[in-house]
Amino acid sequence: MNHLLAGTALVFMAGAPAAAQTAPTETLRDALIKAYETNPTITAERANLRATDEGVPIARAAGLPGVTSGGGYTENLYDSAGGTGPLRNTTARVDLSVPVYTGGAVRNTVRAAETRVEAGRSLLRGTEADLFTQVVGVYNDVIRDEAIVRLNQLNVRVLETNLQAARDRFEVGDLTRTDVAQSEARLALAQGQLRTVEATLVASRENYIRVVGSPPGTLAPPPPLPNLPGDPTAAVTVAIDNNPNLQAAQQQRQATRFDVDVARSNRLPRVSVSVGTAYQNYLGSVGNAAALAGFRNDSIGLTGGVNLSLPLFQGGRIGAQVRQAQAREAQAVELTTGTERTVIAQARSAFANWQSSLRVIESSEIAVNANKLSLEGVRAENSVGTRTILDILNAEQELLNSQVTLVSARRNAYVAGFALLAAMGRAEARDLGLEGGPLYDPTVSYERNRRRLNDWRDDRPADPIATRTNDTAPQTPAVTADPTLSDPALQRPVDSTPALRSGVRP
Repeated sequence: MNHLLAGTALVFMAGAPAAAQTAPTETLRDALIKAYETNPTITAERANLRATDEGVPIARAAGLPGVTSGGGYTENLYDSAGGTGPLRNTTARVDLSVPVYTGGAVRNTVRAAETRVEAGRSLLRGTEADLFTQVVGVYNDVIRDEAIVRLNQLNVRVLETNLQAARDRFEVGDLTRTDVAQSEARLALAQGQLRTVEATLVASRENYIRVVGSPPGTLAPPPPLPNLPGDPTAAVTVAIDNNPNLQAAQQQRQATRFDVDVARSNRLPRVSVSVGTAYQNYLGSVGNAAALAGFRNDSIGLTGGVNLSLPLFQGGRIGAQVRQAQAREAQAVELTTGTERTVIAQARSAFANWQSSLRVIESSEIAVNANKLSLEGVRAENSVGTRTILDILNAEQELLNSQVTLVSARRNAYVAGFALLAAMGRAEARDLGLEGGPLYDPTVSYERNRRRLNDWRDDRPADPIATRTNDTAPQTPAVTADPTLSDPALQRPVDSTPALRSGVRP
């Protein structure tokens, strides 16, 4: 894991070049740190792990000495013997009990609790990976939808120019009313499509706030993803060894084996040693007759003994408990197999989605280049009368569609690649080098409390850690202008448009 930690941390710290239109105010690493520190899903899972940690001292307590005390006061309201006994009585007692042998119940209960702590830590790692995958998704959603809004805004501006030109040519008799109507219809459709993608952008920004905890600023392009596998077999091999959810299932299965031993221990003898002392005082109520009979006003007693408990017949209860624990173990075995199947499917599917999106990027880049040239050619041919206005409108729409497909494919490829890292167990805080603050150490609380013997030692009342988002402003579809987006047919010669390269925005 060390080579991944170094490589990934370096990439996320270095980031990527800033977007051309506006200097970025937030990077993907910034968003990951915010979510890591303040997202309620992960802070709740940390609290859940701390609760699981307490299972160990609870289990250990059953094998430690126990001290109890008690007292009482009795008033003699009626005595048929004529009041010869004491009228009142008060007692105080302290007892110490030390378990000597429990048939292995304590030992196996502690082992089961410790194993469940390990499973809880793995589940916390899985929660981190799931959260970071969500962050990567919403981060790239905002970038994608902002780009799509810009493309549609450009399309509307181009169609407005087309419509004005069509109207001017109609006035001089160069075009028909049909040509103008076609331009009007296409502009109206483009304006409606722009409203739709603007609403999608608002939803993506609100979703970003839900996951990260703050509104997105100007987002920098995400950095390259490191250490992606070359084939699905390699991805599955790493996933089976490192996926935190699979490791949690395996640890839960091991814990159920200890539970079976705990249930079996109920058939074995229990031995304990006890010592007790008691003080009794009749509060001066011992009468003369009682005193003559040997009653003293107060007394102290000390007792000690060895207690042996051997179950002989429990009506089948112990056997049922053992079979129940064995069934739970069988369930855990099957759930582990099911989790392994899920991890394998996730790794293979993420790899396929990643590879597919890369192929879509390549084909979309070709399509964008071809559609740019096609649009320029159609407009040139229209100027000599061999193409109609409808041909121009269709060419513009095809260019827009290919640009949107390219933007979406880049988003899909990045998200699928990160999901692949997550399935392989390589998308956790320790892998991504999030040094924005101290990483959460799940062992601190465990080590602090596992050997505490004070029954009066509590934690502080729970204070909110995750930030609320009620004070964030409602998001809008406003986007900054991007000078790299322009209409090549209006501003460049036919053969001057450079070919796209993979990873460069259209």
